[in-house]
Amino acid sequence: MNDLLIKFGLRFESPEQETSFVRSFALGELRRAQAAMVLGAIVYCAFAIWDRILDPLAWTTTFAIRAAVAAIILLPLTAALFLPRARRWAEPIYLLYCVVPGCVLSIIYLFIDRGFEHSTAGMIIVILFVSTLLPLRLPALTVFCITTWACFIYCQTFATYLTDGLRFINNFEIGFAYVLSLYAVGAREFQARRQFQTSQALQDEKERSVAALVELQSTQWQLVQAEKLASLGQLVAGVSHEVSTPLGVALTTATVLEGELKMLTATIESSQVRRSALTQSIARLSEGMKLLFDNHRRAADLVHSFKQVATDEANQERRAFEIRGWLGEVMSTLQPLLDRSGHTVRVICEDGIVADTYPGALAQVIRNLALNAAVHGFPDGRTGVIELAVSRLDDCNMRVVVADNGAGIPPDDLPKVFDPFFTTRRDKGSTGLGLHIVFNLVVSTLKGQIDLASEPWQGTRFTLDLPLDPENPSSPASKTGEFQVSHGATGPEARHRALS
Repeated sequence: MNDLLIKFGLRFESPEQETSFVRSFALGELRRAQAAMVLGAIVYCAFAIWDRILDPLAWTTTFAIRAAVAAIILLPLTAALFLPRARRWAEPIYLLYCVVPGCVLSIIYLFIDRGFEHSTAGMIIVILFVSTLLPLRLPALTVFCITTWACFIYCQTFATYLTDGLRFINNFEIGFAYVLSLYAVGAREFQARRQFQTSQALQDEKERSVAALVELQSTQWQLVQAEKLASLGQLVAGVSHEVSTPLGVALTTATVLEGELKMLTATIESSQVRRSALTQSIARLSEGMKLLFDNHRRAADLVHSFKQVATDEANQERRAFEIRGWLGEVMSTLQPLLDRSGHTVRVICEDGIVADTYPGALAQVIRNLALNAAVHGFPDGRTGVIELAVSRLDDCNMRVVVADNGAGIPPDDLPKVFDPFFTTRRDKGSTGLGLHIVFNLVVSTLKGQIDLASEPWQGTRFTLDLPLDPENPSSPASKTGEFQVSHGATGPEARHRALS
């Protein structure tokens, strides 16, 4: 039997899936089913009016029977479904709710004078109620049909006043109603099973998609962190290269000074000191000490700038700082990397701009944009101009412009430049995360807007409108983080930058 039901799509092969569907089907619209059960109890009692019309003497007895069935069976079963423990027996409760009044109805017709001559309509109404308003599955409805029809046939044998023709008509009409109800409920259950199966498949697919998304986000986060570390590694390499120059000069100078000091010491010990030789030695020592001091100070400044920038990026804390001085520290760490590529770097910054924002995030944005311009804006070893300009928009906002006069961005690539993992230089080791990080930092951390203007071989210009205080809701730039694209380059020097 189970194989037949499975074949016709009225049962699932998996017991777990079958149990889940039965529970879902029986309890999916529990409140609506309970309302229908209350309505059914009322209608069942109200049909005593029909009994009164058929037999004014017997209707009090039939009404008492109907009321007893409603009070003892129908309403308590309806109330039982409010109990969580009883809900797992929802389908047997529905079946009992239907079978008892259906069987009792045949008994009621025995109390009414010639009641079975009018029994068909009452039975059909019960069948319609059961098949349309209650969530019975096909097996349960089959039990209802067999039980109530058997009871009807048995009670009908006591109606000796019925002719054979009328008996046949009664059973034919009721039997046909049973067949139609079985078909309707079977079709409804079949459709419900298909929907349940589709819903389960969608749920499983959703869970797989969510798991894949979580894994992808985790991988993306790891790649972003790796990109940040790689960017910091570039910074360290550039600074170490730049620091090695003054330290190398200082070491060479110290060696020369050591030799000069030994010569001076030997001259003094020989007691043959000439004034001109002494003056000459002191002059060389003084020049060496100055050279030594200047190079050590240069190295110390570079280390201090790198320490401040690295600390800002590591802490990601908000603090108040003066933009011009801070920008000098940032550019001093970038300058070695940009100088090696032969580009001209112009830095323009208004005096007196004080921001209470996140210096680490802002430094990373500027560094990513500048290095991205150097790497992608000037392919094949070409050199050009990279310009960084900071100005005040109003009392609450500032504007940061990073522009170059390089190769520009193709129009088809413009809408995708901030997408994660989009790059035109994957074969050269680019990950496509540099500008994605920039966009997230500008919009999420700095609460600003970013505008991109570019045209092939006319350069690229990134314009950042940032609030001086990201937590100040009165700042226009802090209200909406946006990304806008313009296909034409702007300014006297058109700028580019393909992607990170």
